[in-house]
Amino acid sequence: MALVVICGQPCSGKSTAAQCLEGALKDSESKLTARVIDESSFHLDRNQCYSNMTEEKMLRGVLRSEVDRSVSKDSIIIVDSLNSIKGYRYELWCLARAAGIRYCVLFCDVEESHSKTWNKQRRENGESSYDDKIFEDLVGRFERPDKRNRWDSPLFELRPSRDGIEKSSAAILDAVSYLTRKADAKSRDVRVLQPTIATQSARPSDANSLYEMDRATQEIINAVVEAQSQAFGGPVNGISLGQGLSPLNISRSVGLPELRRLRRTFIKLTGQSSLSGPPPPSDAESAKRMFVDYLNRELG
Repeated sequence: MALVVICGQPCSGKSTAAQCLEGALKDSESKLTARVIDESSFHLDRNQCYSNMTEEKMLRGVLRSEVDRSVSKDSIIIVDSLNSIKGYRYELWCLARAAGIRYCVLFCDVEESHSKTWNKQRRENGESSYDDKIFEDLVGRFERPDKRNRWDSPLFELRPSRDGIEKSSAAILDAVSYLTRKADAKSRDVRVLQPTIATQSARPSDANSLYEMDRATQEIINAVVEAQSQAFGGPVNGISLGQGLSPLNISRSVGLPELRRLRRTFIKLTGQSSLSGPPPPSDAESAKRMFVDYLNRELG
């Protein structure tokens, strides 16, 4: 249904924002439930996870894998982490696009001084906090989201240090409205990402389908070569290929290399279209019929 990326500096109120958004979705008329994915879901220590680039990369990989497994058209996933690198937010956007769901970013915009104060207060209260060195490093590398980027749009901005964070916060309500609004022709501002061939997983192909297509197209090629040999290499019109198949009309002499190239192209195009359309033909007659139509278009 949707993927929500919580973004912000360390100790900027992201976890509170995630909890408020989750609660607001439950309280909405749609009664939607959401799942929060964060470091604590895997019992990870934040200082250890950000102690060096290798550990940080492993953390992003764990979160990304869990998001990839969890996104679907029936659930709302909230990613509560720094998500501070725009390249990583792009990767999450690609996961949403591959799943064909909505996507948005909720940004907790806080000045560094406030984040530093909140981090110190958490440490004094015995709560989970960042070491000063790690905190400074993360703040220095933070890349602010920009609504002009497709992977940062739509962007809902919270101002925790000024307005606090509540389920009734304007940004939270706007996000809930976007996530629950019905997507139709009238709601142009609601974007459901559409998967492309590049982001879709290839549909498992039946081995028998591939075998039948390979055999059927080869039989057509053999019939064309035989007909041309009987015509001494000249153009051949009305090659009969069997009952239920259109006659093959060739207006010029076609060599075997060109026929093989057309056959490879046909098989490739059929495989690509099967990603978003019907599967490849599973019987020889259907494969022959499609290949003959293709040759008539290319050579007629």
